[in-house]
Amino acid sequence: MGQAFPKAALRPFLPTDTPVLAAIFVASVQQLTSDDYSEEQQEAWAAAADDEASFGKKLASGLTLIATLQGSPVGFASLKGNDHIDMLYVHPSAAGQGVGAMLCDALEKLAGARGTTGLSVDASDTAVDFFRKRGYVAQQRNSVSVNGEWLANTTMKKALGAGAQA
Repeated sequence: MGQAFPKAALRPFLPTDTPVLAAIFVASVQQLTSDDYSEEQQEAWAAAADDEASFGKKLASGLTLIATLQGSPVGFASLKGNDHIDMLYVHPSAAGQGVGAMLCDALEKLAGARGTTGLSVDASDTAVDFFRKRGYVAQQRNSVSVNGEWLANTTMKKALGAGAQA
């Protein structure tokens, strides 16, 4: 029999969550993206959390949900505006346990409830398959300058609602 994982729960972001979410962000970038990005690219990307006050403002500027396991945060996702997934990060220790899918499901439901007909995401090369399996369709490749390093990602879109077509 497979191992039963504890059930994850969702809650809204609170400003006091900023330090732990910054740590989740850094761990996720450093430990989960090494097949797709160089060490220099990972360091530049992870540096976005160096200024915790700025990172906290970014989290507070959108709708940010936190996934918890046994009360401890293990992942988070942010919706920018009503139609763009801005961030979705899961701690490496919780990767593969459905936390990312639960966060993405919640953002899709909230966006749909707000009347949004589609969602977009600029998916890292590491996350493209995750979003593809969820019905997101690649629209274009991008190169983004982050702290002096160029990182590639893919803009992907998914139609929401009954009978949605991408």
